[in-house]
Formats: sequence, C-alpha cells, structure tokens
Amino acid sequence: MAFVNRRSELADLETWWARTHPRPAMVWGRRRVGKTALLQRFASDKRSIFHLGTGRPERGEVAQLSRKVHQIAPSRVRNLAESPFQSWEEALEYLDAAAREAPLLLVFDEFPEMMSKSPELPGILRAFVDTTGPESGLRILLCGSAMRTMEAIQEYRAPLYGRFDLSMQLHPFRPHEAAEMLPALNPADRALAYGLLGGMPLYLSWWDAGESVRENISRLACRPTAPMLVEGDYLLATEARHGDQLADVLRAIAEGRTKHQEISDAIGADPSRTLRELQRLRLIERLMPVTETEKSRRRIYQITDNFLAFYLRVLGRYRSEIDRGLGDTVLNAVTHGIDDHMGPVWETAFRDHLRRYAAQIHAETVAVGPWWREGRDEIDAVVLAGRSRTPVMVGEAKWARKVDARRLLPRLVQKSAALGVEAEALRFAICARETVTGAGEGTLTVTAADIFTQDTGQERLSR
Repeated sequence: MAFVNRRSELADLETWWARTHPRPAMVWGRRRVGKTALLQRFASDKRSIFHLGTGRPERGEVAQLSRKVHQIAPSRVRNLAESPFQSWEEALEYLDAAAREAPLLLVFDEFPEMMSKSPELPGILRAFVDTTGPESGLRILLCGSAMRTMEAIQEYRAPLYGRFDLSMQLHPFRPHEAAEMLPALNPADRALAYGLLGGMPLYLSWWDAGESVRENISRLACRPTAPMLVEGDYLLATEARHGDQLADVLRAIAEGRTKHQEISDAIGADPSRTLRELQRLRLIERLMPVTETEKSRRRIYQITDNFLAFYLRVLGRYRSEIDRGLGDTVLNAVTHGIDDHMGPVWETAFRDHLRRYAAQIHAETVAVGPWWREGRDEIDAVVLAGRSRTPVMVGEAKWARKVDARRLLPRLVQKSAALGVEAEALRFAICARETVTGAGEGTLTVTAADIFTQDTGQERLSR
C-alpha cells in the first residue's frame, strides 16, 4: 500500500525530532488509521528501533527488544541476541548510552499491549525521562490503538503526565486527503469509493481502479470471507470490548433510530455513556441545527465512519444470504442500496469542503453545519460568521450526477427565510456529483472534482 499525505503530521514529528533534548512523543488512533505506516515513513532516514508489543510476559518482550537492538546498535562486549537484557531499566540504560554517539529513535508500537504484562513500565519510563541528561540522543515514541489506555497515559496522576513534548492523535483521511489514495479514479468514483470505504488508508487500498463499481462490490462485500465483512465483524468485536451496548447502539443508529429516546427504546437501556464513548472514538457524531447551542434538545446521532455505516446499513440487510453463498444474487440489491447510503455521506463531504475553505467564504466563519426545523424544512449546510453567528451562506447537496440550480434555488431561498436573514445577505451553494447547471452569478457550485482534489480550490470556490 502506497504511503500518501500525512504531511502536517510528518512535519510535526520532524520538529519534535529536531529539538535538542525532546521528551517522549505519542502517536495514537484507531486501528487501521495508518499509525505504523506514518512512523515507518518518519523513521526511514533515521537510526531507529521498532518494538511491537504483543502482550508477552516482560522477559519475552525485553528479549525481543534485545534482538532488535543487536541488529541496530550491537554491543562490543555482549551478544544481545544470545544474552538479552534482563529488565526494561537495563535496556533503556543501554540505549541511552548507544544514542550518545548518534541520535536513536526508539518506537514502542502498541504500547498498551506492553503495559498489559508490564504495568510498571510507564513509571520506569518516567524515572528514565526525569533522570536523563541533555546529552542523550535517545528519542522515545509511544504508539497505540487502545484509545482509552493512550488517553489515560496522559492524564493527571498518571506516571507520564506532563512528560510528552508531542501528542498526536491520528484521524482517518478527510475527502480531499482520501483522493490521494485513489489517483486513478475520476472524482465521482473517488467520491463513491470514499463513501463506501471511509477514510481509513487500508480500506481505500482495497478499491481496484481497474474494476467497475459492481465488480468491486462483488469482490469486497458479497462473499462470506469478503474484506468488508471480515473487517466489519472485527471492528465491532474489537470495540465491543469497551461495553456490551456499543454494537447495539451502532446498529440502532444505522437502522434510523437517531434520537436519544429512540436509541434507548431500541436497546432497552440508557445509551448515554455508550453514545459518549462512540463520539470519543469518532464512530458517531451528535448533530443539531447549527444555529442552536449545545443545550439544544433537537439532537440526533449519525454514524461518521462511512465504512461502518455501509457495513451496518446496507450489507447488514443481506448478511445472512451472503453467508449462505447467495452473494451473486443479492449483488443487485446491494448496489441499488448505494445511492440511499450516499445521500448523508455526500452532505457530510459537502460540509467538510465548506469548512476547508471557510476563510474564503467569510473571514469570520465560526461554524458550518446542517439546519432543520422539526418535521419541516432542512438545509444541508449553513455557514455562520462573527460573534453573532449570523448566517452568511446556505447550501444544498444532491447525490445526483447533474442538477439544475434553477430548480433548487427557489426552494432553498424559501427555507432560508426561517433563519431570519434576508436572502440578499446570503450566498447560496449548490452541490452535485458531476455537474451543476443554471447557477447564477455569485452562486457557488461544488462537485466531486472540487471536494476530491488536491488543488487549492480558490478558483472553484470563487465562482
């Protein structure tokens, strides 16, 4: 899988590396988000030792580290492969001495797995960091996927609290970043692939630009051992370890139960704690009309991970048939469900695009989000500006190849009247997959070519 993007993250890591005597760094994020690939690229021109924690007993972990040290920084008087370190303290002391000759990067990947059998390790690292002199060239970087543990390591009263010079949470690619994973596709097909697979680099690498959409869906989703099914099962099983309700809440939201009470009725319990956990994991988001405050009762929940939404919302309907070997016969039904799935995904990508270029829309943009009145009007995107949070732009996004702005604008103007701002004070935006026609002067038109591109977007946004 090719490494793309992550330029700002690499720059932050290089800044940390260049410090005279940096304290440890931390990189953390969900599984499959590309942490190890990022660190391997960062370390490609550096003397480095990667140690992957696997939950072995301490003696086994230290012995495995000894073998890697033997390859990169061998001892002149001791064969570390045959006579390994006996403790973490001994290993750190040796590496500190080895790094005085030239800077050395030590990466503890899946650090929570190491802590599971060596719970004293954070305290050992704290003592090492606090007593190491400025002449040391050892740079220690901790990496992990267990979100709760990686957060807890940084909390007050934790041994390593206040001892990180860099803490970086890695997130899935945004639409314009995902485009770099799909260079052989046209923009509309990039949008579709992103809508089905989300922003995880590994998932995006599954898409074959040489196959049709139907062929990709058949290969990725319509066999019992298809990657999307296997990975979806793994994701739910992994995250469900955090609480029995997690998978149930996700399924309820995927089935259209988006309000707190609806979710509670579906699972037969109070989902508040699980909803907060899912938001922290960035698997769901809480939406409310952008003009309202956090205290608003008009809140709904939406799955933010496109891959997970498609797995639950579309593939979940046909999972039993696929497992019985009927993948070929349900393929039509699965592909026909894509357009319904893409509607909210496309609206979210549209809002992300507006946030990306918020400064060009209005110098004082403070929020971009959806707006609705209960059971009535809905606007896909409203841009607010200034301390008064005044609406300055409203937009509509349609997952259609071509839309006529002359048909959409009158209704959009009508709905925007409820915002309490004169239409003359607003700018309007229309978004379609490939083409927007009939847009008057001043109307912003957005297509997949704008959203899924590496261009600056200035010229397109000025339309």
